[in-house]
Amino acid sequence: MWKRLLAVLMIVPLVDAIFLIVVADWLSWPVTVALVVLTALLGTLFVRAEGRHTIQRFQRALTEGRAPTDELLDGGFLIAAGALLLTPGLVTDAIGFLFVLPPSRYALRGLLKRFVVRPYVEKKTGGFVSGDVYTYGFPNANEGGTGNGGTGGGETVDLGSENYDVDDGEGS
Repeated sequence: MWKRLLAVLMIVPLVDAIFLIVVADWLSWPVTVALVVLTALLGTLFVRAEGRHTIQRFQRALTEGRAPTDELLDGGFLIAAGALLLTPGLVTDAIGFLFVLPPSRYALRGLLKRFVVRPYVEKKTGGFVSGDVYTYGFPNANEGGTGNGGTGGGETVDLGSENYDVDDGEGS
């Protein structure tokens, strides 16, 4: 995995430099430099605005009692977008704009959750957390009567054919 990451980190600047040379030959060097500076400035403004919006959504999620997972992933994309947009080059700027613009960021976030986050969580939990996560009681526990995940008012629960000894704590 580290070799692939290193290869990508070496290939991207090479592609970016080649693309800058092609664009500079096509337009001119001053226009290309102005374009790189303009994309960096415009990208910084976009990252700043989207960062503020993401922080507001993060705070709203916390006040509503929700886990701010989408907001954290968006924050990570915005940090990467800021780094890519400040790096001189048109290829890195294009990738940075993909990370900063909400429609493409939401699609990328869905892919990241599907192919990275879920497999990682399932690997770490042994497949225990694969769907909804319940933080209090059991699902549909209110139907049993107690509302706290119990079985309700005096219901009999079949534990199977095994015999179980229950220690009542009195040391009989």
